[in-house]
Amino acid sequence: MEFVVFAGVLLLLFIFMIVQELIQTKNQEKLFKKYLRENYGKEPPKEYSLERFARLGSYLERHKEEKQLDDITWNDLGMDEVFRRIDRTYSAAGEEYLYYTLRNISCGREALEHLEEVVNWLQEQENIKVRIQLLMKRLGHLGKYSLYDYLDNLDYLGERSNRKIVLGNLLYLPFLLLLFVQPAMGTIGIVLCMLWHIMTYFREKKVIEPYIISFAYVLRLIDVCEELEKQKIPVYRRELDELREALKSLRELRRGAYWVMAGNQGKIGGNPLDILADYLRMILHLDIFQFNRMLEKLRKKTGQVENMLAITGYLDMAISVGGFRKSLEGYCIPKLEEDTEKAFLHMKKGWHPLLSQPVKNSIRADRGILLTGSNASGKSTFLKMVAVNAVLAQTIHTCAAESYHAPIFQIFSSMALRDSMENGESYYIVEIRSLKRILDAAGERRTPVLCFVDEVLRGTNTVERIAAATQILIRLAESGTLGFAATHDIEMTELLKEYYDNYHFEEVIRDGDILFPYQLLPGKASTRNAIRLLQMMGYEEQIIKKASGQAENFLKTGKWINTPAAISEGTT
Repeated sequence: MEFVVFAGVLLLLFIFMIVQELIQTKNQEKLFKKYLRENYGKEPPKEYSLERFARLGSYLERHKEEKQLDDITWNDLGMDEVFRRIDRTYSAAGEEYLYYTLRNISCGREALEHLEEVVNWLQEQENIKVRIQLLMKRLGHLGKYSLYDYLDNLDYLGERSNRKIVLGNLLYLPFLLLLFVQPAMGTIGIVLCMLWHIMTYFREKKVIEPYIISFAYVLRLIDVCEELEKQKIPVYRRELDELREALKSLRELRRGAYWVMAGNQGKIGGNPLDILADYLRMILHLDIFQFNRMLEKLRKKTGQVENMLAITGYLDMAISVGGFRKSLEGYCIPKLEEDTEKAFLHMKKGWHPLLSQPVKNSIRADRGILLTGSNASGKSTFLKMVAVNAVLAQTIHTCAAESYHAPIFQIFSSMALRDSMENGESYYIVEIRSLKRILDAAGERRTPVLCFVDEVLRGTNTVERIAAATQILIRLAESGTLGFAATHDIEMTELLKEYYDNYHFEEVIRDGDILFPYQLLPGKASTRNAIRLLQMMGYEEQIIKKASGQAENFLKTGKWINTPAAISEGTT
């Protein structure tokens, strides 16, 4: 009787813990849904560790294409920050697919129109959108590694047979039988078997531990996809049909998965059943046995897993794009041309999406654009604004502008370069390599090329810089490339006037202060402010006076002279 009462109490305690956990889960789900509805479109408080950010390119690495945005351009344009600005995903699959999408500048108009359909449909169906976000939250992340990394490394484990585990467990049988004849010997034998199993257990568990995390993610992916396939999303019907096919062959991975996953926390569970299960795993190797079976099955089904990741990641990415659009003060759907050799770019009132109070500028570029202007006047920001909007137009079908019309380009830049200590290359060598890749792409003449160059060949002397930069920009123009270039060398405006339209930015001096309107103006710059900025920063008056005198003398005579008399004459 006492045993029955004790067993009843344990059962009630177990039921109470399960009910309490279910109630807590429901409450958390309710709060999260409320958060999603109230904060959709706002910038999420999302943090990225270095390891997590480093693995964002895992999906991209497995789907490399020739005309994706290259690393130089990605870094020049600060696309890591743009990614953060857009990213509202809740799963690793969504993050990696968004990163892949932002690099995939040649996906084509058909793919962009499909994305537009999915994004718009999800915005109109809020309940389904929230349900999908909840599923993506459940799918979550793996940590510092990508699931693709684990899938690629499955072969490193080699062939794992369960024969040793079965034979090891069979050792218990003779000692169990011995209990009925010689209880003391039977007990000693069983204890020794347990000790041996426990010692070998932790050695084996250390080998498979990293992969258990990935197995847990695959199992969550299966659960999430089973819920996802039930959603009626007519614009995503084909992909959901593919999802159902993949699930048919992956559901078997869940058989016996409890023994592997329940002990994945690395500590004994909090309720009696978990404690019992933990000890059974240690003395019978039940989780290692089941892991080996799952490993054998998963190795044959990595293709289906990758397909499921892409399908779920795409939906997470599409919802993120919708949230990004809602966060903008306005945006446009770009008008993109395919199968055209003419390079042009027409944008009205565009701005950079990272700026909180941007100055909007318009540009109608039917041939190259040469930008001049004083320091800090806005040239580099303008180049990045146009370039980033071109990338967003061709990847997420969204522009921070009133209107955007252009072909689908190959997009390159040569802007924020550095010398390479690893390769022992100077800044100039790095720069000419960067420019050469643009010339090579332009020479292929297969797809219109759009390029952005800030201070062409700044890493060399003035005379050779102007001569070489002029010829490079002329060659780009002759190849049909649409080039946007910024320079401090006013001489180039005359040398390139047959190929490039001149625009400039200028400063305003007011009450002894210098202001920058950041407004794009036609024509070449007529002012310089480098020495004036030295004065405003508190440099010695003697430095300012002599520098001004030297500059004035050079403008008059075309020669640099460093004598006090010449400087004095230049200032009179």
